[in-house]
Amino acid sequence: MSNTEPGPHASTASVPHVAAHHLPPERSFWIRELPFTLVLVLTIAGVAYTSFSKKPIVGYWEILAPIIAAICVGAGWHEAGDRSARLRLIVTQVLHWAAFLLVMNMLLLPSVQRLFTSTATALAIFTLLALGTFTAGVQVLSWQVGLLGLIMALGIPAIAWIENSALLAVLVVGVVAGVSVVLWWHFRERRARRA
Repeated sequence: MSNTEPGPHASTASVPHVAAHHLPPERSFWIRELPFTLVLVLTIAGVAYTSFSKKPIVGYWEILAPIIAAICVGAGWHEAGDRSARLRLIVTQVLHWAAFLLVMNMLLLPSVQRLFTSTATALAIFTLLALGTFTAGVQVLSWQVGLLGLIMALGIPAIAWIENSALLAVLVVGVVAGVSVVLWWHFRERRARRA
């Protein structure tokens, strides 16, 4: 063996170590919160459209439900330590959101639609989505998903009772409140890390 080749017990000090690329804490925080913010924005857009059009936008909520399910799986992934826990997480979220989609489509059956107006159907579907989001957040122990569900729930009376011009103000206040809670939580965690 040549002297220039390291042996099996040779020091690795001369070998450059490739460090894992870590994002700064502030940047990683915003990247972690991006999916929740995206769902919040999509939800507010759906609430605004539903309130102005007074029609259920079923396809929109059918697309949003799997997105929320994926976010819930991502939120609970690290807490589920082993493979069986992660599989259970995926299965429970798939079943949870499949039940939501099933009930939502049952509300759209022609026999049911004869009993409801389009506004009542839109409210019922949105109520189901808010409840489904909140309970999914409880299942995966994610305060972000739970907060999304609560903000959605605040949109229900907004759709039902508030005039269109005032609805935009309420939705803006809801977004500001949601972002404020997220920022407060972030700065609280940051202060706790420094202490």
